[in-house]
Amino acid sequence: MSGPYKGSKPGLVSHNDIEESQNSSIPPVTASTNNLATSEKQPEWPRDHQLDSNDSPTYPKSGEPLPGASPSLASDKSNAADDETKEAVPYPEGGLQGWLVVLGSFCGMLAAFGLMNSVGTFQAYLSTHQLAAYSESQIGWIFSVYVFLAFFCGIQIGPVFDAKGPRLLVLVGSVLLVAKYWHFMLVFGLVGGCGTSLIFTPAISSIGHFFLATRANATGIAAAGGSVGGVIFPLMLQSLFPKVGFGWATRIMGFIVLFLCVLANLLIRTRLPRKPGGSVLPDFKIFRDPAFALTTVGVFFLEWGLFIPITYLTSYASSSGAMTPTFAYQLIAIFNAGSSFGRWAPGWLADRLGRFNTMVLTVAMCAASTLVLWLPATVITVRPVFSSTTVVGLTIAYAILFGFASGSNISLTPVCVGQMCETEEYGRYYATCYTIVSFGTLTGISIAGALIAACGGGYWGVVVFTGLCYVVALAAFST
Repeated sequence: MSGPYKGSKPGLVSHNDIEESQNSSIPPVTASTNNLATSEKQPEWPRDHQLDSNDSPTYPKSGEPLPGASPSLASDKSNAADDETKEAVPYPEGGLQGWLVVLGSFCGMLAAFGLMNSVGTFQAYLSTHQLAAYSESQIGWIFSVYVFLAFFCGIQIGPVFDAKGPRLLVLVGSVLLVAKYWHFMLVFGLVGGCGTSLIFTPAISSIGHFFLATRANATGIAAAGGSVGGVIFPLMLQSLFPKVGFGWATRIMGFIVLFLCVLANLLIRTRLPRKPGGSVLPDFKIFRDPAFALTTVGVFFLEWGLFIPITYLTSYASSSGAMTPTFAYQLIAIFNAGSSFGRWAPGWLADRLGRFNTMVLTVAMCAASTLVLWLPATVITVRPVFSSTTVVGLTIAYAILFGFASGSNISLTPVCVGQMCETEEYGRYYATCYTIVSFGTLTGISIAGALIAACGGGYWGVVVFTGLCYVVALAAFST
């Protein structure tokens, strides 16, 4: 499946709407007839609406009208003198400011999604310490609420980003995310989830203001920050829990997050004219577009399955009897190490093979690795006739391969959604999509906890559920 790439008003806006301080080093490309006649001399960057059927950037030919130009300008030449001159704003595809935004987004994602990718460490520790008297499903609701709010809050954050920019959003998110480390349980889910959402949505959306042809690559680099955090934080917590206890371990983690959030606040910014007056409600009329509707279904099912291995892989390893508790905690770091490459490499590949084509490949890898590697490992675990070496080998292979393949679940979904809308409408499209998707994240972890109880403590039911989620997602993206 390859979603249609729509025109973008930021590619054709009035010069008066653009702050003079922005893009001072970028020569404008005008849509006037005189400039079109000499377009060979103008430096041209790819724009939103200039992608071919393979999602690759195309460029206007000499004398060819710019895509996205108003039809009246092309058809009513007699009134051209009365029309206001439009200037097409090119995408710089980087530059110092663009890559500083990527760095700021990387820091923000390291803080916000680094914590999210470490929920397996918290789940394994809490289920054997403070919350040992509670069931897996009850504990799972804490992390379900956290992940749910991290995505659901985009219903307000996306449109506010379109109208106001990222500055205030990232600042408030930083305060909430750091404050949660001084509390426990309820605040983890509610305040932490809202803080993550306030950082995550602007961090990803801002990149689209500076990149188009290489947007997937830039987004993948920024999203890799979450996986890097998923490597650092679990190993750090594993070392700190027995030394300083849960309270100080999370406080130390909070100081690191504070530093990263300061960098994110300083570096994340926008470039294109803002769009005031937008509603904070999602626009469900967007689902009239079959491509967008199918994409949302695909994202829903892959997110429904994604956070189950992230949350329960460490618990499974501990309960299998094949791995030591120390290695069980390290397993989530191995998972995120694979994911850090998986968030960048598919993005780089997507700019060359197509965003949806690459998504289909990675989702297929997620389904295959879950059903071919993790499922046999969970079945073998309950049959002691097999050696523990087999279980360890299958589990490590799964952590690496699924971690790599699932990295695209975070880095490519924003790019696939952005391919279907104008850049200035990206926040609303993304918020509408994840308003639906967030309900999958709300229920996925708790359903997995209930399945573990239903299977008598076994994890094979969880694996089957995860695999089926990815099979449905694959069908949606392939249609």
